[in-house]
Amino acid sequence: MGWSRWTSGEREAPEPLEGNVVATVVGGTVIWFTLFLVQLPFYGWFDDHDRTWWLWTCLAGGVLGLYGIWFVRRREAGLRRERLARETGTDPRPGTEPGPTPGTGPAPE
Repeated sequence: MGWSRWTSGEREAPEPLEGNVVATVVGGTVIWFTLFLVQLPFYGWFDDHDRTWWLWTCLAGGVLGLYGIWFVRRREAGLRRERLARETGTDPRPGTEPGPTPGTGPAPE
C-alpha cells in the first residue's frame, strides 16, 4: 500500500489545468505586495515579537511573483507562437528559414 500506489507508474497523470495563468500569477503577486505594505507600518511590533519574518516572507512572495509574471507571459507567448506555427505550417523559432527538418533527409552513404 503506502507510497508505491502513487509512484508505481500505474496511475495516469491528470491533464494540466488550463486557465488564465497570467491573471492568476498577477493576482497572487498583488496580494503578496499588499500584505507587505499593510504590515510595514507595524514593523516595530513585529520586531518586538520576533515576527519580522512575516514582512520579509510577503516581500519575497511579491518578488518571486514578479519572476512568475515574466515566466508565464513568456510561456504564453511561446504557446501562441507554436499554435500559429502549427496553423500556418512555419517554424515558430524567430530567425529560421522554412525548409526540411535536419536529420530527415536521405541517409549518408
